[in-house]
Amino acid sequence: MMLILGILFAPLALVSKSGAKFACKVYCAWVLWSARWMVGIKTEIRGTIPTNEVVVASKHQSFLDILILFGHMPWPKFIMKRELMWTPVIGLYAKRLGCVPVNRGKGGAAIAKMVQDVAKEFAEPGQLVIYPQGTRVAPGAHKPYKIGAAVLYEQLNQPCIPVATNVGLFWPRTGILRKPGTAVVEFLDPIPAGLPKPDFMKILEDRVEARSNALMKEAGFDPNGLHQHN
Repeated sequence: MMLILGILFAPLALVSKSGAKFACKVYCAWVLWSARWMVGIKTEIRGTIPTNEVVVASKHQSFLDILILFGHMPWPKFIMKRELMWTPVIGLYAKRLGCVPVNRGKGGAAIAKMVQDVAKEFAEPGQLVIYPQGTRVAPGAHKPYKIGAAVLYEQLNQPCIPVATNVGLFWPRTGILRKPGTAVVEFLDPIPAGLPKPDFMKILEDRVEARSNALMKEAGFDPNGLHQHN
């Protein structure tokens, strides 16, 4: 369906950024609807969906949390690995939407380029979505938070909305197996602008990890490695 819709909407996407956004919204709606009736994955949004210009720092467990975030925010722009910008369909729409590519192997140079590109794309309103762990992380796995989220938070001088999720329990980061259940994405209380980077990083990680763990336990999974009974 990504290929079909991507081709169908390509002429509109090429002449209109709003057209590209509409196409992606249609795709997200189709996937969330079909996941519900085909395999029993219900999706739920909790918290206040941001509509202003903010940094959204989200737990990332699978492709599903991308679709939920994009489907519900007015104009999200994702920080994404550069390789995806050259893939069919995804690359075209990512460029039109104002997503920002990052070369993850370049360290400090990549962060500097990311900040420069973000400043350019934020000439137009939107919500900047970054995955502070840098990649998809399976439920129960541990991966450190990277400094890129703090750099953007400081440079943009905007509030940050942390986001927790449990979607990886139902739509894993790899493979084709899908499991029925309620996949939740939760927008947490904003972190105000202006905090020192170390303080920001600690608050962000503590909030996102604690709430994601709670959502996973709510779904019957112990993130420390023990499954619980529903």
